Order: sequence, then C-alpha cells, then structure tokens
Amino acid sequence: MARIIYKGKEIIMKKSILISLALTSLLSANEVDGKVVFETYCWGCHHQISEAFGPSFTEIASKRSYDEIQAYILDPESMYKAFGYKRTVMTKLELTDKEREAVAKYILSYKGK
Repeated sequence: MARIIYKGKEIIMKKSILISLALTSLLSANEVDGKVVFETYCWGCHHQISEAFGPSFTEIASKRSYDEIQAYILDPESMYKAFGYKRTVMTKLELTDKEREAVAKYILSYKGK
C-alpha cells in the first residue's frame, strides 16, 4: 500500500490503483484529438457545416462510412473515381493511423447536423 498526503490528510492507496491511474494518464496522453487534426490539416479546404473549397463534414458524414473516409484520406487520387467524382484536388495527407482515425471519427460526428 502507498501512503499519500493530500490536503493534510493521509490517504492509503493500493498499488494496483496507483498503477491503474498511471496507465490511464499515459493512455489519454497518447490519444489524438480529431478536431486538432482537422484544424491542422483540413480546415483550409473543409469546414464543419458549410461548403468551402471542399465539401462540408456534414455532407461527407451523410454519404460516407468510417472506412470510406479513411480510404479517401489515405489515397484520394485512387478513390475519387470509386466515389463517382470527375476529379479530385485533395492532396494526399501524411497522417499517422491515429490521426486519420481521429479525424474520420470527428467528421462522422457531424452526421445529421
């Protein structure tokens, strides 16, 4: 057991609780925020609810699945025909898997908005 002083009171915690708290902190520090990825890489061409240079996230979310969004982000040049577009101007983004997954989830959060 570990003894911790908090606000002048001694708190006794089991090591397993301390380890769980440490792991939770570590895991949450590694999470990627889809909104931050959007603001960093996507905002120049896409907006959440209004048309910009590219379609809005509400439009994308209403037409595309999680896997389709990720596939398009990975390789827009080979996906645009599969989606029925005449051309694509989207650049290939060099995102990590976690960034791509996070932004895809963020895009889908606008479904129905």
